Amino acid sequence: MSGQIVLALKGVQRHYEQGEKRLSILSGADFVLHRGEMVALVAPSGAGKSTLLHTAGLLERPDAGEVVLAGRDCGKLNDQERTAVRRNDIGFVYQFHHLLPEFTAVENIAIPQMIKGLSPREATARAEQLLDYMKIGKRGHHRPAELSGGEQQRVAIARAVANAPLVLLADEPTGNLDPVTASYVFDAMEALVRQSGLCALIATHNHELAARMNRRVTLQDGKIVDF
Repeated sequence: MSGQIVLALKGVQRHYEQGEKRLSILSGADFVLHRGEMVALVAPSGAGKSTLLHTAGLLERPDAGEVVLAGRDCGKLNDQERTAVRRNDIGFVYQFHHLLPEFTAVENIAIPQMIKGLSPREATARAEQLLDYMKIGKRGHHRPAELSGGEQQRVAIARAVANAPLVLLADEPTGNLDPVTASYVFDAMEALVRQSGLCALIATHNHELAARMNRRVTLQDGKIVDF
């Protein structure tokens, strides 16, 4: 796919020590993600999908190689710099929504924006706009426990993109949903990616949803290869 490269992994290695044994998860992984592109990461459990997403999202440091975001090698940044990049440039969506239970849907989306520096009024307005876009605007003043699973996940997606990140990283975002709801949530996520121009790497076991993305990749022997 042509277009601006937003995220690039170059020779990334990631391993863990288990007693005297070294477990290699990523072994010189190379990968690029272009603006406006949605890529499915399809691999069996234990293959390293979460490790790849955590490393790409600066939650874990690579043991070797580079994680380049918008032309900047972020792998060697200090903790404060990495936190700033995650807050401003990377959105995360997980299998479980991780919404704050004591706050409404609007508040859950507004809080990250206020942490970034927006006023409560500006953050609330954007949160309401995103919920309207996700077709759950009327549910904005409900708390997570009052929302369905699909509604909760759409709130989580709206929260992930509220600060206009460059990259969306999603780890089984529809894994807890029935097929019809999963398709609807994916439609909403896809519309946001297309409308905003951000790019997304989405780990999924759902081959039907994976087939709807621009391309599919998997992990083999610690490397990222086309599926």
